[in-house]
Amino acid sequence: MIATPAADLAVVGLGPAGRALAHRAAAAGLRTVGVDPRPDRPWAPTYAAWVDELPSWLSPGVLRTRVAQPRVWATQPRTLDREYGVLDNPALHRTLDLSAVQTVTGTAAALGRGVVTLRDGTEIRAARVIDARGLRADPALAEQTAYGVVLPSAVAAPAMGGAECWFMDWRRDNGTSPGDPPSFLYAVPLGGDSVLLEETCLVGRPGLPLDTLRRRLDVRLRNRGVEVAADADFNVERVRFPVEAPRLRTAVMTFGARAGLIHPGTGYSVAASLRAVDDVVTALTVGADPAKALWPYPTRAVRSLREIGLRALLHLNPAFTAEFFDRFFALPTHRQRAYLSGREHPAATAATMWELFRTAPMPIRRTLAAASVRRS
Repeated sequence: MIATPAADLAVVGLGPAGRALAHRAAAAGLRTVGVDPRPDRPWAPTYAAWVDELPSWLSPGVLRTRVAQPRVWATQPRTLDREYGVLDNPALHRTLDLSAVQTVTGTAAALGRGVVTLRDGTEIRAARVIDARGLRADPALAEQTAYGVVLPSAVAAPAMGGAECWFMDWRRDNGTSPGDPPSFLYAVPLGGDSVLLEETCLVGRPGLPLDTLRRRLDVRLRNRGVEVAADADFNVERVRFPVEAPRLRTAVMTFGARAGLIHPGTGYSVAASLRAVDDVVTALTVGADPAKALWPYPTRAVRSLREIGLRALLHLNPAFTAEFFDRFFALPTHRQRAYLSGREHPAATAATMWELFRTAPMPIRRTLAAASVRRS
């Protein structure tokens, strides 16, 4: 096959991270090619973020719902003083316009320095190739799993108990005992008079099976008085993805979740990727190393600290899970934010972890201490 014209940048994978990178690169004047088997495919997952995480260049119109004070319930109910939002996938898709990007429909068979080879033999040449294809499931990687249903607000109301949003609800009305691997209810309004009710395994290696989460959600909803008609037509969400990225040396630079921009304690990666896009694009436009721009020392330190947190969650006695999260969400908002968001301030992230360690009961302290010296 005849090679396509040379470009400044080839982005492989046009999910939210890759599409944002291609969009911003083209807007900065870089000749950009985007490669994906289905470049215009709609995004099915529910993406959410803390509103203050989103970059300033992104229109507020990409949010379908906003909750000023989401709630959590670990050992007791708490209100979080931080705005939370659910992204409007079609609006985000439109905002990340690719009209200035040469899009190529195809599946990458091989990626090398300066060249992408498609399965049909087509070669796409660019000064820089960046792999944004996301993370594939791998038994060696910790993962998050979830099973959810989208119900009318009136039907879901008994599960909400008057709350607009449950960021985490660890109450054990899902049929589990203290020694069982834990899962929580994630409940968010989606707009259009609908609510997502999702039973979530935060992290596991492997995560809880979806059938187990479905049964737990059924029990929880039944115990809260949610009555769903047998013939009701509702959407189902099935979630399974890695929450950690392997640290591998690759021939080409990676971006998004594949690069490790996924938070190992929440599974969130979209907002972090959107915030990091311009660092990469700026480096490309001035001829600097975009990998170094994406991963300066502070961000590498924050990543390592959060990996300690992941190890702690993976080894935490299930009986102490609710207590662990109650102590975390009892911390001041700025401490919570330092651990949950941002990649630039290792000292603040470490301070949050120390404060949690200092206030936690001894069994949790032992797990946190062991995680700081243990390697996965």
